[in-house]
Amino acid sequence: MNWNGLFSRIRFRLSAWVRPRMVYGFQRGDGVFLKRTRVSNMTRIEHIDKLMVEDNVYIGHFNLIDASGGLYIGEGCQVTNYVSVLTHSSHVAIRLYGREYLTRDNHVGYLKKSTRLGAYSFIGPHSVLMPGVELGKGSIVSAYSFVPAGEYPDFAILAGNPARVVGDTRDGDAEWLAQSPELHRLYEAWAND
Repeated sequence: MNWNGLFSRIRFRLSAWVRPRMVYGFQRGDGVFLKRTRVSNMTRIEHIDKLMVEDNVYIGHFNLIDASGGLYIGEGCQVTNYVSVLTHSSHVAIRLYGREYLTRDNHVGYLKKSTRLGAYSFIGPHSVLMPGVELGKGSIVSAYSFVPAGEYPDFAILAGNPARVVGDTRDGDAEWLAQSPELHRLYEAWAND
């Protein structure tokens, strides 16, 4: 029996009685315990068995993390608050079928696609990532963005509704690295991977 994982799950559930808080340590669906990953006790994770998350990830308060279609969250990602990361959506199918939606199977318009968040990406508050998003490493999704399905390049800054690429995070990173050149080696260890 994996006591670390059991204790983590119990602590996670009990913390909901207290207040929103970050729970340190997370057990993936495959049983691997990630001691540097932090997840809010107020975030909803659906289909944890289809979630592949790397270590050193931060998932803040009041998010919906839907992994039903397969979800990968790379190392060092930050998902702030009030974010929806989706891998399925029935919004088109429900409009098409109307009142008959619940009486039918194999719905036309039902979306189910895997979603991928590249390493060291940042998802701003109140953002929605639709099924089929492939976000490159080192990217930023600005607050209140609606990100449609698609492949987005490494280091992209996305903003808007619908979101589009409006910049490159390396531009801002270069300023910080110029001020602290000792960090080049650490930055390049993941950025050039």
